[in-house]
Amino acid sequence: MSGSTYGNIFKITTWGESHGRGLGVVIDGCPAGIPLCEEDIQRDMDRRRPGQSRYTTQRSEADKIGIMSGVFDGKTTGTPISLMVLNTDQRSRDYSAICDVYRPGHADYGFEAKYGFRDYRGGGRSSARETLARVAAGAVARKILASLDISVDAYTVSVNGIEIDRNNFDLDERFNNPVVMPDKNAAQKAAELLDKAINSLDSVGGVIECRVGGLPAGIGEPVFDKLDASLGRAMFSIGAVKGVEFGLGFEAAKIYGSQNNDSFCAENGVIGKRTNNAGGILGGISDGSELILRAAFKPTPSIAQPQQTVNSKKENTQIEIKGRHDPIVVPRAVIVVEAMTAITLVDLLLMNMSARIDNVKKIYCSKQ
Repeated sequence: MSGSTYGNIFKITTWGESHGRGLGVVIDGCPAGIPLCEEDIQRDMDRRRPGQSRYTTQRSEADKIGIMSGVFDGKTTGTPISLMVLNTDQRSRDYSAICDVYRPGHADYGFEAKYGFRDYRGGGRSSARETLARVAAGAVARKILASLDISVDAYTVSVNGIEIDRNNFDLDERFNNPVVMPDKNAAQKAAELLDKAINSLDSVGGVIECRVGGLPAGIGEPVFDKLDASLGRAMFSIGAVKGVEFGLGFEAAKIYGSQNNDSFCAENGVIGKRTNNAGGILGGISDGSELILRAAFKPTPSIAQPQQTVNSKKENTQIEIKGRHDPIVVPRAVIVVEAMTAITLVDLLLMNMSARIDNVKKIYCSKQ
């Protein structure tokens, strides 16, 4: 199986299955000398782990991270960093009834058509549990970004059409409610809607917004490795993402160029923009403004309602999915969006170091 590696210089390879012995990630290309301990990573792991509210799967996993290599005396060594989490609460029996049935909305049929078999225990590599490895790698990337005063903050902006009021925006509030919304009132409405969905044996989707502050101008490539193209690939690699936009996004298609263009301005010798409809990216390259992206997540496909499907014998049948599933993936996916954003930015920042000879000279022509 190919496709489990992401990145060019700061490169990650995730491994493991939902119901295997464990999951993990190997990070290659991480610079030496970065202070790193398991607690640094565990903070992000705790934001993703299951069982934190009635709106997440009740699978009881501590997701305790272990650093297996690449760190010595509390700092990265420049060698591959291996991170691992052991599975402790698998219930493969919950999936025995669907071993020969393709679940609607899942990768079951496509996976079997490609490989000739599938791991029906939670989806194997197709499971959302794979994202814990990304979160672990993302925590390392965030350490690098923090040393450069670059911040990455994501949150839920809508749940099944219930949107936050920008006038009530409070970033700290996202940690005070189970739907991770920066608006207390919207979070309450979203919780009420989720309760109804749970009682109806249904699920809902939503939208996550991510903001990056402190990113300098000049990051990204002008052709295939555009900043927005790279981030778009990163977002679409998250299983439930069905749409990605930057700045005004699709709304930009409804207005005139005179309305959409961001006017440049200069203040105290610093170039900036009067507006940020572009979301901090022009021509595939960062423009120094706040980077703003949004990712739309579909409703969780695992629902307990009766659904029509077929089995491996190509017979029509009906399925009712059992087991422990999130009625919405968005709250736990917030940290996944942050992680994939951080990983992508670190990789592009390292790539950008070779863009100008001046940068190369700073390293190799130093008089020190």
